[in-house]
Amino acid sequence: MGDELDRSGHAAEMSRSQAPVVVRAIRQEDFAEWKPLWDGYNAFYGREGDTALPSGITQVTWQRFHDPSEPVFALVAEADGKLVGITHYLFHRSTTRVEPICYLRDLFTLEARRGSGIGKALIDGVCRAAKDAGAYEVYWQTHEHNATARRLYDAVAENEGFIVYSRAVSSA
Repeated sequence: MGDELDRSGHAAEMSRSQAPVVVRAIRQEDFAEWKPLWDGYNAFYGREGDTALPSGITQVTWQRFHDPSEPVFALVAEADGKLVGITHYLFHRSTTRVEPICYLRDLFTLEARRGSGIGKALIDGVCRAAKDAGAYEVYWQTHEHNATARRLYDAVAENEGFIVYSRAVSSA
């Protein structure tokens, strides 16, 4: 297996005691392996069973990754021909910058592979794509109790101390 290119045209590889990991753009044929990782990500945040996302949201999300008019993108981490991690990100405008901003929305790795550098490789892949798109920065958030992810995030980025609020404005 040679270097695979991410959506921005860059290759990213990472090796450890386990099989080397390649970070690349998601492809249509990845759906069957992406979906369990997506479901695992959602379950981690309590969206499973009765509180699971409606399947229509998953389908629209998947379609957006493959629609060139959408600002939503996905990278996968692959080892031994299997997906072991995913990340989703999007670009948006800012009132404090002329350049676009990149929001790393979702990041998830197989539990058995956590701590092996996959999360960092996926973050690095998003940062490369953001740089190529002329973005000023990449930012993300996580739950304060997500200690495993926070150890990684504290090592690769700055916690700017913001508290996130949200308020639903529709029932859709």
